[in-house]
Amino acid sequence: MRLTVLPGLLLSGAIFGFFYAWVCSTMWGLDALPPQVAIAAMQGMNASVRNAVFAPAFFGTGPVLVATGALIWAQGGRQAGVLLGLAGVVYVLGAMLPTMVVNVPMKQALALVDPQGADAAQVWADYSGRWQVWNIARTVGAGVALLLVGAALMRLPGQKMAEAAKATAI
Repeated sequence: MRLTVLPGLLLSGAIFGFFYAWVCSTMWGLDALPPQVAIAAMQGMNASVRNAVFAPAFFGTGPVLVATGALIWAQGGRQAGVLLGLAGVVYVLGAMLPTMVVNVPMKQALALVDPQGADAAQVWADYSGRWQVWNIARTVGAGVALLLVGAALMRLPGQKMAEAAKATAI
């Protein structure tokens, strides 16, 4: 049963770490650069994130957690199953949805900006602060989902409990 949870744990940790890195270093580094450079760098990073390495963590975390939760629940791990399902829902609503509704449209708008334009300083000032607020929100959502996966792992029935349950079902 524990091995079943590991893909969800890995995906949850990967996406939380991705968002967290943006919170604690990437955006601060970009803010320290001239606005023209920050805009061009952000445009490059935004364009490069659409790849086969990022996609499983971003798109797969919610479905994997919900499916794993249902499987664990069906195998008798009721508390763990509920926590995993909840982790999937929290991830989708707290991290994926804000990304799709706020961060992606912001990045699409920034892609149309000429980094060397006369208004680069204002464009970056308007973009960075709002983007960071929503990135923090999605980081918290992904972090809560990761914590729920950890809590689910702690509530999985032990092997002896599972064997006892099978013995009494006979």
